[in-house]
Amino acid sequence: MKIVFLDAQTVGADVDLSGFEALGEVVRYEYSAPGEVPERIGDAEVIIVNKIPVNEQTIGAAEKLKLVCVTATGTNNLDKDYLEQRGIIWHNVAGYSTETVAQHTFALLFYLMEKLRYYDDYVKNGDYAKSPIFTHFSETFTELSGKIWGIIGLGAIGRRVAQIAGAFGAHVIYYSASGAAAQDGYEQVNFDTLLATSDIISVHAPLNEYTQGLMDRKAFAKMKSSGIFLNLGRGPIVVEEDLYEALRDGVIAAAGLDVLCEEPIAADHPLLQITDSRRLIITPHIAWASVEARKRLMQMVLDQVRDYVDHADR
Repeated sequence: MKIVFLDAQTVGADVDLSGFEALGEVVRYEYSAPGEVPERIGDAEVIIVNKIPVNEQTIGAAEKLKLVCVTATGTNNLDKDYLEQRGIIWHNVAGYSTETVAQHTFALLFYLMEKLRYYDDYVKNGDYAKSPIFTHFSETFTELSGKIWGIIGLGAIGRRVAQIAGAFGAHVIYYSASGAAAQDGYEQVNFDTLLATSDIISVHAPLNEYTQGLMDRKAFAKMKSSGIFLNLGRGPIVVEEDLYEALRDGVIAAAGLDVLCEEPIAADHPLLQITDSRRLIITPHIAWASVEARKRLMQMVLDQVRDYVDHADR
């Protein structure tokens, strides 16, 4: 059996892949452009991908292909109808990154709320050494305790964020874009209420017909001018030009993003014009990628391939 990793760089060089070598021949490509895929998987039985498109154009000539494993939860890159037509099994992974995404949510929040870049710069550029007093707080910050935290998308990650926010003393509310029934123990509100009352809004929802473009100009206009917006769901949930205008014009106070509509970010992206770190922080889709999460992820994928080997009629 031949197993091909098409974009191994996306899971990191520090992740041990030796377990796959016990199952068959392993070929590892750090990165593959879509046009390179057909030649690279011509005789593969299993392919392991992250963001590579999997459709008739990329895998149509791979006659031996039986299993596609996605090293992520999202599967927007899969043409599932085509895979079903071919009888090709596909798997994604879920639950591996709950802790690390929740942790990164608070990292983004506190970077913005506590003005950490400003204060680090204040010390390191020599201003603190020149100060006649022991402290400096010209950039004010507030406590999370007593704030209203609004969550869009109350899945496993959203619930973990709610739990941690509650431990800090925040009051948590949430909105279900799909209109799902209320979850016991959590306060569900409509979208307008969440926008108007929340001091912090964090997105942990999947991208679908209910969430695409949800956070647009109208939505930002309904937020508090002191509000902080965090997106750790999917980029296209936000209309990024509208977010740029909301930050530029002071409609909201700040935003923290780990996901964008197009990744990597375009060099001329309007959000790159917001250079004030007190207003905007963008991280390059890393919230899921702690060492522990990536190890869990690859163990889950290895288990999927092992299960295929154990049960496949080959």
